[in-house]
Amino acid sequence: MGFAETVALGAIAGLTIYLGLPVGRALGGGGRPRVALAMLSAGILAFIFMDVSSHAEGIVSAALQQFRHGSDGMGHVVWLFALLCAGFTAGTAGISAIEHAVRRRATAPPPIAGAAQDTALAVALEAPHAVAAVDARRRALQTGMTIALAIGLHNFAEGLAIGVSAQSGAIGLAAVLIIGFGAHNATEGFAIVGPLGGVRPSWRWLAAAGLVAGGPTFLGTVVGYQVHAPAFQLCFYALAGGAILFVIGEIWAGVRRYGYRTLGLYMIAAGFLLGVATDLIVSYAGA
Repeated sequence: MGFAETVALGAIAGLTIYLGLPVGRALGGGGRPRVALAMLSAGILAFIFMDVSSHAEGIVSAALQQFRHGSDGMGHVVWLFALLCAGFTAGTAGISAIEHAVRRRATAPPPIAGAAQDTALAVALEAPHAVAAVDARRRALQTGMTIALAIGLHNFAEGLAIGVSAQSGAIGLAAVLIIGFGAHNATEGFAIVGPLGGVRPSWRWLAAAGLVAGGPTFLGTVVGYQVHAPAFQLCFYALAGGAILFVIGEIWAGVRRYGYRTLGLYMIAAGFLLGVATDLIVSYAGA
């Protein structure tokens, strides 16, 4: 499979995320639909977390086996494990710290002087609920975009797998990877819009979120066709795993106030199994 064909099919695999985004946008509503969609997305993310974590651990484990058989040094194993630790920490605590700093800056009260004090006070007294609603919408959209970023890191690693397979001559594997990742990416749109709750995102926001989440599949395909570096893959797996774990915690905290605990747990199971089902195509190709 040539470079142009591989890149084109990698782009198609990434852009299938736009199949799920509009559907998720249309499924807003009351508390029960919000919880169902948000927890479905958490289940899908839980599967993705398991997937990227196993891939990251596999890279370190392979280096450890090489050291065991005397074909590699212990320093390489330590280096890869350090990358795993740094990437995972950056994806969890790092994102949380950045988000906290952004929220503090966004909610900091402006300085008040002279007549502006009366105007600001009047606005604060007349529209507290409007201010709270705007802040809630902003935070929901930030969470959705954080999910898109985490999925994008994961999809970059998937694109690497497509590019490496095509470049090495495993055309059948590359083709089935594209089909499998494309089907799986289509479900990831739900994971992005699920935690938005009653916030109805604009089409421009959906287009940007889809580009952030799905575009890296295309970029990963380009890079994977040209370069194959396990340490490079490990960095993206670790970042994606940490970010996804952070997002799952945010989703759970956000929907907890709605109740419907049993429904939420059922939907987590459904989302996880949906991720497994779409991934079986890729597993079949490996077999």
